Amino acid sequence: MEHSVSLITTLAAGFGLALILGFVAAKLKLPALVGYLVAGIMIGPATPGFVADAQIASQLAEVGVMLLMFGVGLHFSIDDLMAVRKIALPGAIVQIVVATALGAGVALFWGWSLGAALVFGVSLSVASTVVLLKALESQGLTDAADGRIAIGWLVVEDLAMVLVLVLLPALAPSLGGKAAATDRSTAMTIVITLAQVGGFVAFMLVVGRRLFPWILWQVTKTGSRELFTLSVVAAAVSIAYGSAALFGVSFALGAFFAGMVLRESEFSARAAEQTLPLQDAFAVLFFVSVGMLFDPMVLVDEPLHVLATVAVIVFGKTLAAAALVLALGYPARTALVVAASLAQVGEFSFILAGLGMALNLLPKEGNSLILAGALISIALNPVVFGTVQPLLQWLQRHPKLAARLELAANPLAELPMSTEAKYLANQVVLVGWGRVGKLIAGALTERGIPFVVAESNREAVESLRAQGIPAVWGDATEPMVLVQAHIREARALVIATPETLQVRGMVETARTLNPHIAVVVRSHNVEEATRLESDGAGTVFVGETELAKSMIGHVLGLVALGAPAAPLRH
Repeated sequence: MEHSVSLITTLAAGFGLALILGFVAAKLKLPALVGYLVAGIMIGPATPGFVADAQIASQLAEVGVMLLMFGVGLHFSIDDLMAVRKIALPGAIVQIVVATALGAGVALFWGWSLGAALVFGVSLSVASTVVLLKALESQGLTDAADGRIAIGWLVVEDLAMVLVLVLLPALAPSLGGKAAATDRSTAMTIVITLAQVGGFVAFMLVVGRRLFPWILWQVTKTGSRELFTLSVVAAAVSIAYGSAALFGVSFALGAFFAGMVLRESEFSARAAEQTLPLQDAFAVLFFVSVGMLFDPMVLVDEPLHVLATVAVIVFGKTLAAAALVLALGYPARTALVVAASLAQVGEFSFILAGLGMALNLLPKEGNSLILAGALISIALNPVVFGTVQPLLQWLQRHPKLAARLELAANPLAELPMSTEAKYLANQVVLVGWGRVGKLIAGALTERGIPFVVAESNREAVESLRAQGIPAVWGDATEPMVLVQAHIREARALVIATPETLQVRGMVETARTLNPHIAVVVRSHNVEEATRLESDGAGTVFVGETELAKSMIGHVLGLVALGAPAAPLRH
C-alpha cells in the first residue's frame, strides 16, 4: 500500500535545513531567523533541487502564526505598556505613519497601485519582536529602561498591526483588491467588521477570562503535565479557529486574545514555559514557509528596489524613530537604542505581505522585496546595535552637538529648588524604582530616613514627585544624575536595579564624589555577587541567599518552639 509522505518530507526537510542553517547563522553571530528563512528559500520552488509541498507548508505556517500570536498575547502586559506609554504610544504611532509614508512613496514612484503601496509601506513599518528581544538580551538591555521603552514601542506596533489585519480585508475592495461576495458598501463592511471584532473581544473578556482559567484549573488538578500542555495548545488553536468561524476575525487575532486572557491567570507562567518548545518549533516552520515564497532573482533583477527597501527599513525608519524620541525629551542613549531596535522587519511584515497577496493587493515582487529587506535588515541588526556605544562615546566628545540633539534640559533631571534640606544631606540615594526599590523605600519611610530616588523611567519620576517623594530622572551611570541626587553629601547608595552590568559605573562615580559613602547592591546570583564584591562594589545581597536565610531562620524558629506556627508570608 502506498502512502503519501508529503507532510513527513516537508517537516524533515524544513526542520533539518533550519537546524543546520540556523546553527551556521548563530556561529556567524547572526539571528537564527536568518538561517530559517534561507532554509525556506532552499526548499522553495524558486531554487533548484528538492521542492517541499507548498500547500502543506502553508497550513503549517498558519499554525505557526497562531502559536506566535498566542505567545505575543501571553507576554503582553498592559502594566509594562502603561509604564512607558508617554513615549511608546505617540512614538510608535507616528513612526508607523512616517515609515508607511516612506515605503508607500517609494512604491508609488515605481508605478505601483495605491493599495499595493500602502500594504508595502505598512509591512516595512513594523519590527520583529523576536529579533528585538534577542538583540536586547545580547546587549544586556532587556530589563534596562531603554530596553523596556523599546519593548513597549514594539507592543504598540503589534497592536496596531492586529488592527490592520482586521481592517485590511474590509478596505481591500476600495484599494483595488479582491472584494468579498457581498453587496455591502466599504463603510458598512468596516462597521460590521469592527462590530464582529468588538463582539469577539467582549466575549473573550466576559466569558473567556473566566472559562479558560477554570478549565486549566480542572486539568491542573489531574496532576498531568502533558494534559496541561495539551489543554493550553488546544485552547489557543480552538479559540483562533472559533474566532474565525463564529466572528469572522482572523486566526491571528483569536490566538492573540487567547494569550491575553491566559496572561491574567495564575497559570500564565507555567503555560508560557510548557508551550514554548512547541511555539518555537512551529515558528521555525512559519519562517521556513515564508522563505519558500521568496524569489532570489529579485536581487538580480531589481537590485535598486532591494536597496531602496533596505534603506527605508534601516535608515528611514530608524532616523524617524530617533528624531521622535529626542523630540519627546528623552536622552540620546534612549533614542539610539530605540532606533537600533527598529532597524529590521519580521513576522508581522510576513503576515501582512501574505494577506496582501491573498487580497490581490500586493504583487509577488512586493512580497519578495519585503523578504529581501527582512533578510538583510535582520542580518545587519547586530551591526546596527554595535554602533550605539561608539556613537554615544563620540557624542560625549562633542558636548555642544549632544546638547543640541537633546533639546531643552528636562526639569525632571534635577531636584526642584523647593526640595527640603533633609533630602540634600545625610540621605540615602536609591537607584531603581522596581519591586525591590519600592520595598526598600517603604522601610526607609517607616523609619523616617530621608531618601532620593534616581530612576530612568520618566513616568515613574513624575508619579514620585506627585506623591512628594524627591526623585531625579536619568541613567544613574551618568555622573550628573548622581550629582543631582546630591550623592556627595549622602550617607548611602542603594542600587536596587536589576541592571548589574551598570553597577560598576555607578559605584565608581559615587566613590569619586563621596569616598566614604556606604554602597549596597542587589545581585541575582552568587557568581555575580562575588565579582561585584571583588571589584569593591560594596555590600552585595543575593536574592536566593537572602531567601534561604529567611527560610532557615523560620524553620529553626519552628523547631525551637516545638510546634507548628501559623502560616506567615515573607
